[in-house]
Amino acid sequence: MTARTDTIDELRWIDATRKGETDAFGHIVKLYQDRLFNTVYRMVGDHEEARDLTQQAFLKAYESLERFRGGASFYTWLYRIGVNLVFDERKKRMRRPQAVGGPAVVEAGQSRGLRESSVDGDGPVDVLVRRERETAVTEAIASLDELHRSVVVLRDIEGMDYEQIAEVLNCARGTVKSRLHRARLMLRDRLKGLL
Repeated sequence: MTARTDTIDELRWIDATRKGETDAFGHIVKLYQDRLFNTVYRMVGDHEEARDLTQQAFLKAYESLERFRGGASFYTWLYRIGVNLVFDERKKRMRRPQAVGGPAVVEAGQSRGLRESSVDGDGPVDVLVRRERETAVTEAIASLDELHRSVVVLRDIEGMDYEQIAEVLNCARGTVKSRLHRARLMLRDRLKGLL
């Protein structure tokens, strides 16, 4: 499916959902669930929490569908809901004490950005080295503060353009660029030995 076809289909499904055809929203969920989950997962670092927040984002989008006006793409609107839920959850966590967990480790195939590719001829050492690099990059991203992590995840892993990220994060395009630049510098610093 092309992006244009996705947009036409999603508008048709939104319209059908608004008319009471609840099954139509299932098509939207199928279209975006993996991508939204991966984004949320990268931001929170926990599978269960990411799954819960992703479900909450779709539920909130469904309940708020009448407020979607089409000024932004549905994809961007949905991601904004998901990212805001992550930020809200972080604020709640900061108010209550909790044990600090270990770094998030991404499973192979979970995201476009850090997906393990199976290349014929790769030996066990090559696979191990690639996994170690992926883990180091994942841990470095997880160590960034919320605002810097979010721009890296949305730009470098999800492939969103600056305008989409600005809409999702509700900030200026220039702010997105400067945060991304700063985040990449921090990552470069943290991954010095690896690069």
